[in-house]
Amino acid sequence: MNYENPLIVQGDRSLLLDVHAPLAEECRNALIPFAELEKSPEHLHTYKLSPLSLWNAASAGFSADDAAQVLQKYSRYDVPQSILVWIKEVSSRFGKLQLLPGPSIKNENGEEEQYLYLKADSTPVFKEIGANHSVKKLLCTAMSSEIAKDAPAFSYLLKLTDRGTIKQLLLQAGWPVKDQVTLADGEALDVSLKQVTSGGQPLVIREYQKNSAKALIGDKGPGTGFGTIVLPCGAGKTIVGMQIMDMLKTSTLIITTNISAVHQWIDELLDKTNLSPDQIAEYSGENKEIKPVTVATYQVLTWRPTKDGPYPHFSLFHQRAWGLIIYDEVHMLPAPVFRVVAELQAVRRVGLTATLVREDGCEGYVFSLVGPKRYDVPWKELERDHWIASAECVEVRVELPANQEIQYAVANAREKHKIASMNPNKIQIVEEIIEKFPEDKILVIGQYLEQLDEIRKILNCPIITGKTPNSERDKIYSEFREGKIRVLVVSKVANFAIDLPDASLAIQVSGTFGSRQEEAQRLGRILRPKERKSRFFTLITRNTVEEEFGSNRQKFLAEQGYEYRIERYDGQLQIDGEL
Repeated sequence: MNYENPLIVQGDRSLLLDVHAPLAEECRNALIPFAELEKSPEHLHTYKLSPLSLWNAASAGFSADDAAQVLQKYSRYDVPQSILVWIKEVSSRFGKLQLLPGPSIKNENGEEEQYLYLKADSTPVFKEIGANHSVKKLLCTAMSSEIAKDAPAFSYLLKLTDRGTIKQLLLQAGWPVKDQVTLADGEALDVSLKQVTSGGQPLVIREYQKNSAKALIGDKGPGTGFGTIVLPCGAGKTIVGMQIMDMLKTSTLIITTNISAVHQWIDELLDKTNLSPDQIAEYSGENKEIKPVTVATYQVLTWRPTKDGPYPHFSLFHQRAWGLIIYDEVHMLPAPVFRVVAELQAVRRVGLTATLVREDGCEGYVFSLVGPKRYDVPWKELERDHWIASAECVEVRVELPANQEIQYAVANAREKHKIASMNPNKIQIVEEIIEKFPEDKILVIGQYLEQLDEIRKILNCPIITGKTPNSERDKIYSEFREGKIRVLVVSKVANFAIDLPDASLAIQVSGTFGSRQEEAQRLGRILRPKERKSRFFTLITRNTVEEEFGSNRQKFLAEQGYEYRIERYDGQLQIDGEL
């Protein structure tokens, strides 16, 4: 028992972190690999242990013993023995089921079909899997004597085409599968990183970028070549993707969130690799070319002419012998694309993201289909090493106008959120912040287009929304980077994959309910390394649902060590521009 320690481990698998204790920050960093933050009020932060968080940790080489040592090192009281046993048992499930290469068998038409073995490590696990109603539909429970003699003990036959689906179903049943089937090599492509960029700058690959690429590729043997890399916004995930391309030297399909991100990927590839323009194609709503390296959007892939019809652009996944698929901002992977990802289990693939948080709870799909987390770096660690900017987060709370109080009181839940978000008193605060920080390049970010358009008119500055033509969008982003524009109003289209390196201040006037990943992405817009400290202002209407949603939005960033200072607006902003 050590009363100086910051952590209280409870029998319900919750962890309480005393943020005022001497080792609190060190403990928080140690918890990141295997625990999830649930609440982050002023004094005690609550974490939870979950099977998925432990399996992600196990897949990255973080064992049950490692987790136990962290808890025992930082716990104020004795760690409940039941928790240590539970961690060991849950973590040990990772690897008890393995997918292994199987035989090729002729079907009724005399055609060869490839099969896999789903191998259990014991009779009880073997029997439990075979009794699962959803799983056993995909299993070949009877084998010919010739196949059976070569089959591993406690194994079922499984069609190669069901590889992804079985992993999904088994994860839902509490059994993560360790996929040990060697991935197929795609079409060869001579791609390598330059030592000096086309812009004349030396290209330096940071150590964590090299390590994250190595963690994914491994020795190119069984169980390697797929997974998710989690790095903060501004840490250079695009460089990691290109490093993986350099190491694999194969035809690559890159899928990202919007057309501006497509153009940024293409610009980066041309600037930092030996690829020529005739080797890179854009596959979007505007252009649909396919070349050795093709960059597409999630939107074009999930378009279909009728509500219940097929997705015609899914054919892109099969129109070339891709050796690598990069899912940029993988936490945004649309549900329909999961179906395709389930089929593409023989292709090397990487998900790039700043946070695996998904508000729909589908993190397990990313784990089982794209791959488990292979590499993760705490945000504050990269801030300490000056790879991303330091940032101050301020929540400004403002009153709702008296003439809207009754309207708010009688509104339904969705309307309450909209009324609070579009509080007209926020506009004055936006103006004051811009005036107080004249040296900053500023993004004003929001959810509601009518609110953003009103702000644009008052500030007399450009705006980018989903309706902005792509050519105009790229022009505005370019002028912002060049310093011709100091203040830019953006909707949620700018949440992801947009590189605005000089942006140093963001004002969030409204958001998507309690979305944690959106909060992380919006802070990420201002985390590119720079001389100035970055500042992230969130405007919240007092005594409304926005307070609760705001608290939830901040959870992920609180886990990374960011603190929100709360300022109450009383007619004048009490914030010094020199902070």
